[in-house]
Amino acid sequence: MKIISWNVNGIRAVAKKDFFSDFEKMDADVLCLQETKAQCGQVVEVLQDVEGYHVYSNSAKKKGYSGTAILSKTEPINVIRDMGIDEHDTEGRVLCLEYDKFYLVNVYVPNSGSDLKRLDYRQKWDKAFFDYLKSLEKSKPVIACGDFNVAHKEIDLARPKPNYNKSAGFMQEEIDGMDRFTQGGLKDTFRHFYPEQADIYSWWSYRAGARGKNVGWRIDYFLSSESFLPSIKDAFIMNEVMGSDHCPVGVLLEK
Repeated sequence: MKIISWNVNGIRAVAKKDFFSDFEKMDADVLCLQETKAQCGQVVEVLQDVEGYHVYSNSAKKKGYSGTAILSKTEPINVIRDMGIDEHDTEGRVLCLEYDKFYLVNVYVPNSGSDLKRLDYRQKWDKAFFDYLKSLEKSKPVIACGDFNVAHKEIDLARPKPNYNKSAGFMQEEIDGMDRFTQGGLKDTFRHFYPEQADIYSWWSYRAGARGKNVGWRIDYFLSSESFLPSIKDAFIMNEVMGSDHCPVGVLLEK
């Protein structure tokens, strides 16, 4: 079973590029999308010609902003939108599908912003999302995937020193939030398989030809309940796929 996650930076924009041919080549059983920047009806309209998948989405109240969606070949047992916390449930950032053996949570974590105006809010969000995942985990294992908007370790970005505690995505408060996940029983699947692999990223700025120079950040993750790790056979990053400032990341599970 192949599950892929991709921040598409606008589903209507990426659909005008190579999204559909890329999706066909991916041959994913489940595709989780972040930053759809569309209302649910618009997501369905864009994906209406995709055959063989059930489509679910969660949109922000603010039009053209944030949003998540999932395409799944298997119909889930249950679909859960948001965390059930008013403060955090207006931007369509969490979409959860319950399957027989696990919960799959698609997340688009808030960005602290270039001026760090949302850093305080981001810390509240990280704690609330961790608690939400652990509450799900009481009944079955969890896989949480998406854009977490943080490079966890120095190995996860090309230029750690000039960005540490200066740039959104590599502030100590954000790193602490990721530590809470990884030390709290939710393991970074890519680092589980490739603990030392450097120079592989999932996001590049559009500025200064960053992608061509591979000056990037690994901010897109699959986290898994520790108990479920034996069912995960591999993790991968598809940095050859264009169309967004992010590339897809994924995991392979036992059927």
